[in-house]
Amino acid sequence: MPNHHPHHSLSEVHESIDTTKPRKGIKRFLAYLGPAYLVSVGYMDPGNWATDLQGGAKFGYQLIWVLLMSNLMALLLQSLSARLGIVRRRDLAQANRESYPPVINFCLYILAEIAIAACDLAEVLGMALGIYLLTGLPLIWGVGITVLDTFLLLWLQRFGIRKLEAFILALVIVIGLSFLIQLFLAKPDVVDIAKGFVPTHLNNEALYIAVGIIGATVMPHNLYLHSALVQTRKIGSDEKSIKKAIKFNNIDSTIALNAAFLVNAGILILAASTFFTTGHQDVAKIEDAHKLLSPLLGTKLAPFLFAIALIAAGQSSTVTGTLAGQIVMEGYLKLRINPLLRRLITRLIAVIPAILVILIYGDDEVDALLVLSQVILSIQLGFAVIPLIHFVSDKETMGAFAIKPLTQFAAWLIAGVLVFLNVQMVVGQCIEYFNNGGTLFWKMVIIIGAILFVVLFLIMTFFPFMKKYKNKTSLVIHPNEKTLSNLEVQHPKIIAIALDFSIGDEKLIANALAQGNKQTKYILIHIVESASAKYLGIYADDEESRNDKKRLENYCKQLQQLGYDAVAEIGFRNRVKEIQRIVKETQANMLIMGGHRHKGLKDYFFGETIEAVRHALDIPVLIVNVKE
Repeated sequence: MPNHHPHHSLSEVHESIDTTKPRKGIKRFLAYLGPAYLVSVGYMDPGNWATDLQGGAKFGYQLIWVLLMSNLMALLLQSLSARLGIVRRRDLAQANRESYPPVINFCLYILAEIAIAACDLAEVLGMALGIYLLTGLPLIWGVGITVLDTFLLLWLQRFGIRKLEAFILALVIVIGLSFLIQLFLAKPDVVDIAKGFVPTHLNNEALYIAVGIIGATVMPHNLYLHSALVQTRKIGSDEKSIKKAIKFNNIDSTIALNAAFLVNAGILILAASTFFTTGHQDVAKIEDAHKLLSPLLGTKLAPFLFAIALIAAGQSSTVTGTLAGQIVMEGYLKLRINPLLRRLITRLIAVIPAILVILIYGDDEVDALLVLSQVILSIQLGFAVIPLIHFVSDKETMGAFAIKPLTQFAAWLIAGVLVFLNVQMVVGQCIEYFNNGGTLFWKMVIIIGAILFVVLFLIMTFFPFMKKYKNKTSLVIHPNEKTLSNLEVQHPKIIAIALDFSIGDEKLIANALAQGNKQTKYILIHIVESASAKYLGIYADDEESRNDKKRLENYCKQLQQLGYDAVAEIGFRNRVKEIQRIVKETQANMLIMGGHRHKGLKDYFFGETIEAVRHALDIPVLIVNVKE
């Protein structure tokens, strides 16, 4: 059974796959197989398509080496992310929260959310384009339809992490096969492909596309995601088990990310062999590429497969983007909200700018928006990579599993390359804007923003080196055993009971009496939510308000006759706020509430009271199952 705990990454599936069971041969590895495939879809999402297509159409095979370099970076960084999750059982967001001051943490959280929103924007636009190319449905309609896939992840999660991984793997296979067939039809020049692996000098336009490729390949949200997904595997606490987990996850990452590299290379090679070599270097849009595939390759199969693969890429990456959003919010803020609400927020943040761009500028600017989203992702990379390197290099928290000096050097070199490329690209774009006579307001915004970025970057980079501020309480994965010496708990003096006048009331009161004794004071709470009560509050005198007061006082009388000290407290209007207010005003030491075990949409509409109340109180809250 999953090990539910509010401080675990993805607690609903945490350690839900037991790798400690005896297995032989390939089955030992298959138990670990999966997390890297969920991560790999982020390396072949629609944002990659836009940058790869532009790179191949404008510069031929010249940028293949950039793809290869990006993939090597991704392999190392994802292995470090997996190592953090396996050894410390912490995802990157949790590790940041434990190590950095609150202000820095909040800034890192905002940047992480921006990165996820940029990623989701690419997925929204990509799926909308795929639907348009396959059915002819207007782009803005396609963007609206993508909101509906909000419910897909909720449905898939009901079947467990293994089924989710299988679904994603199936989509990856669809994408891979689609491009394999298209490459077979395109017949690219093998010699020219080989030359593309040799690094060459890049002009400003090529650099912009190259940085977009890096941003589309090495994505910050994947570092958060991988460090959490590896924790879905239950592993032994001994050194041998941890080493095995690291080894098998590295193999898993190598296979999955190399598959993603082949897909990206396939897109770029397809664009180079089909458009660049035929004089169509101006192809910068996904829809233009789709339109030209049929006449240039002489078959209608290629554009059909192109559209199918695009939809599969958007759908698969939207699922993992949601998981990353959940990890970031819970890790940085310790805040858990309804999964449906979280998904809708993430999707709307992506949908709104997409709709605005389409309405204001038309469909022509969609591909430019795709590339811009990938550049935004690349700019955020340093703020995820550098803390990760600090954490996996720390011997105090990683112990024998801290990375070796050579690996540290490679990781810092990658971080340096990423930061350098981003700075060079951003400075170039800003200089171009300033030279073209930008407005004074936006010039000031750019200058102030750049200063804040630099300050945050420097603090984030050098803070962990300041030993006197270093968080000594950062949790190690397997601390020494603790002797249980203080197990006495005083009976609460005042117990509040939230009643809703259902058949579960008796069960709630019985549990309350079991927690206290005859010296305990019991506060019976009911919130009146009639139309009159919502409007008039304490002055409400409608029939429902009178009946509710009478019923609550009747409960109190019955308890008093049994020798208990019970008082009635009626609240009005907002259930959550009123329960919080009454509990605080009566100085209750414990609150007892009923859980009705709502599922699906019912949980969203009816099951949020408990979470909202619990998070606002610092006293024990006992949830009693009173399902009718």
